[in-house]
Amino acid sequence: MDLATFTDSLGEAEPPAGLSRPLQALWWAGRGDWGRAHGLAQAAPGPEAAWVHAHLHREEGDLGNANFWYSRAGRPMSGDSLEQEWRAIAAELLAGRGR
Repeated sequence: MDLATFTDSLGEAEPPAGLSRPLQALWWAGRGDWGRAHGLAQAAPGPEAAWVHAHLHREEGDLGNANFWYSRAGRPMSGDSLEQEWRAIAAELLAGRGR
């Protein structure tokens, strides 16, 4: 799946089948359901989930918590807009380049 297809799917009631938990969390975040996105990111292991988790806390405005999760993801805190970062995370995870 590419980024355009992923983004277009935000108009559906449920995320596309077969997405990893981090991508499911990003999908729900893209739909504005922060709580559902956070629950998925928090429950998933690994650096990809930590990256999504960091993004969500950055969106929330809890930069201290976000910084903790960026560290767990092995990434610096993004200086991009939240939308740009969301798209960058989605593109990298969809391409299978997450760490």
